[in-house]
This record gives sequence, structure tokens and C-alpha cells, in this order.
Amino acid sequence: MPGELVLFDHDGGLDDYLALMLLLTLEHIDLLGVIVTPADCYIKPAVGATRKIMDLMGRSTIPVAESTVRGINPFPRAFRRSSFHVDHFPILNRHDAIATPLLAETGQDFQARSLREAAGPVTILETGPLTTLAAALAQSPDLAAKIGRILWMGGALNVPGNVSHWIDGGQDMSMEWNVYWDPLSAHAVWQTGIPIVLCPLDITNHVKVTPAFVRQLGQRPQYPVSELAGYCYALVMHQDYYCWDVLTTGYLARPDLFTTREWETVIIPTGPSQGRTQVQEGGKRITALDAVDKEAFFAYLMHQWGR
Repeated sequence: MPGELVLFDHDGGLDDYLALMLLLTLEHIDLLGVIVTPADCYIKPAVGATRKIMDLMGRSTIPVAESTVRGINPFPRAFRRSSFHVDHFPILNRHDAIATPLLAETGQDFQARSLREAAGPVTILETGPLTTLAAALAQSPDLAAKIGRILWMGGALNVPGNVSHWIDGGQDMSMEWNVYWDPLSAHAVWQTGIPIVLCPLDITNHVKVTPAFVRQLGQRPQYPVSELAGYCYALVMHQDYYCWDVLTTGYLARPDLFTTREWETVIIPTGPSQGRTQVQEGGKRITALDAVDKEAFFAYLMHQWGR
């Protein structure tokens, strides 16, 4: 029996690779393809790392496409450098050739074509900005009807944003990075009727990656995916790091571990609050992840990456 049709669009940040590594273990998912958006990364190494991870996990028949969209507010270079680190991990470079195909068409064209050709409703798993999706919908607005839901790591509803200390003045710091990179595209998607399930900072702030968890991952060299996850997290143990994209993908895998809540919301597209996801009566009704069983969630990650 066919599984849930999913298109995965990520933006090459460290947590995006970990989300991919979880997604590729899900047997109830029919993954149509992976798109890399050039936001929290340098695009060439991000595409390379993505394809090499798919090779490592035996999923080299799934196509990868490189988006050519651009945002408004760049991610810091310090964030984007992780794409080079992951692409050069020895565990991902044991073979000279990469088997996972890179499509000639752009990510936005591939997304539009995949939606057009899909046999049923497609879930868009989005762990970066919504820019590539907005570009695909701009080509053919009718494709919105082919999307069953968008599951997005983005926004901060009732907590502060996470852009402070990384941008110049003029903003009120209420925004989250995936919205802030391109608030106009997020605002455009908010005007559609597509159902949205949001994984905001409100929940991710409570799911921190701990040194103990990273040590556990690294103590299982017989499982290359677990070892790779440990390497990835080791790069950021000098700072507070949370399960942003991995938690979002976890909802696709194990919704039973989560509770949700509905909110009416708007995206502020311009001005000092550009990129803010604001709770506002009469706005678009979305479903937001509200809480998660953390112990069960981390145990699930250990199980899925134990292969």
C-alpha cells in the first residue's frame, strides 16, 4: 500500500541534515524528492552533503534538486559554514562517485512538476524558508490544491524570536530565522488555503540537544547513521542547540508523541517586525505543535538512527 506522499525542502543547516537522516528511516513515507534551498548554507556543499547522506542510507534512487531562489535577509556566515563541514566528513566520502541523482531542473520547477504529477495529496515537509514553495505556486497557483498540508519548522508565536545578536538594528527581534529570511514568501503562502502545521520556537525551545545524548550517539560505531548524527551535533556543542528540524520531522513520524493547539495567525511582511508570526484574531488558522514527550522522542531517535 502506498505511503504518505512527501516532498522535503530543506535549507542546508546542520539540523536539516539530521532531519533528512530521520526522514529516510520512515517506512510509511513515499518520498518524492528532496529540494535544497540556498538559505542557511552554501548551496554546493549543502547539495553534496544531502546526496552523500542519501547514498550512505541506501536511498540513492530519490532525486535531489537545487533551488535557485533568493531571500531578503541572509543567514549569518557562521551558520552557513556547517554545510562545508558536513560535506567533508570522512564517513560521507568513502566513495568518489555520488549515486543519488541531482536533477538539471531547478528546485522550484521540480516542486511544481512533482505536485502536478502526484497521484494524491502531497505533504510538504519544510525545514527552511517557504521561498521555493512560493516560487512553485507563483508558476501555477492551482497547485495549492495538490498540497495536503505544509509541515513547517518556523515562527515564534508566544515567545521571542531567535535573530537577536545576529542582525543589525532596525528590527524588533520578534521573528524566527526561517520566516525572517524571506517574510514576503511566507506571507504569500499564508494567503492560500493550504493547511499548515507549524513547529514554532514555542515548542523547540524545550527540546535541547544534550551532551549526554550526543555521547550516546557516538558510542555506537556499528551504526553509521548514529555515528554521523553524533558528528553533526558535536559541531554545535559549544552553544545551546535545539531539535528544530528534527522535531518537525518527528511529528511526521510519531504524531502520537505530540499535543497540538490551533491559533489564528498572520505573517508580518515588512517593517521592524518583518518575519514575525503573530497571533491575531481573524488570521489564518494553523495547527501548532504545543508539547512533546521528550523522553520518548529522544528514545525514538536513538532507535531510528540505530541502523
